[in-house]
Amino acid sequence: MSRPKAIAVVSGGLDSVTLAHLLHAQGYQLHLLSFDYGQRHRKELFFAERCAQRLEAAFSLLDLRQLGQHFKGSALTDESVAVPDGHYAAANMAITVVPNRNAIMLAIAYGIAVAEEAEVVAFAAHAGDHFIYPDCRPAFIEAFGAMERLAVEGHGHPRLHLEAPFAHLKKEQIVCLGAALGVPFVETWSCYKGGEKHCGTCGTCNERKEAFQLAGVPDPTDYLQ
Repeated sequence: MSRPKAIAVVSGGLDSVTLAHLLHAQGYQLHLLSFDYGQRHRKELFFAERCAQRLEAAFSLLDLRQLGQHFKGSALTDESVAVPDGHYAAANMAITVVPNRNAIMLAIAYGIAVAEEAEVVAFAAHAGDHFIYPDCRPAFIEAFGAMERLAVEGHGHPRLHLEAPFAHLKKEQIVCLGAALGVPFVETWSCYKGGEKHCGTCGTCNERKEAFQLAGVPDPTDYLQ
């Protein structure tokens, strides 16, 4: 009997890699999608592919760099905008928003899911994202899932649906789950700056440090600061 199939958007970060491990543990046949949209660095994409290899999952790196050239004003896509340091939930982190990013990626994932007759499209938005990123909030997840049910009606797998299992979880809860699943956290990348090591000062590095501390799980990350 064939396993049900899931299409998962995996960046190579801690959350999305944990999501991939969770889906694998749940028995899904996986196709992991990563996107090069001209982000400041591609380092996390390496860890996304490593995750796919580890889980014996299909992997696709989709080139959206021409699209990303039009996302001006975001610290993640515009080299003229500095990556802010500080706490992840601080107001100055809004400069890291890439407009409509999740909607674009998920729409592509749904198209692939229909073609491959997958049952699930999944992404790793979590509760800590809600303050900054509107396309990670429960209202977006519910509305996008409803929109796609209409968009693909009559096509693909009849049970195709959107899953965001971390939508109401804090980062430290994801760390606890990942530890239970045996996720090799050292094989994930969070830092927005993309140097040789995690910088330790940007919003995502601070969030990562805090999550491990609150979870009581040893942090294997090598930080500059």
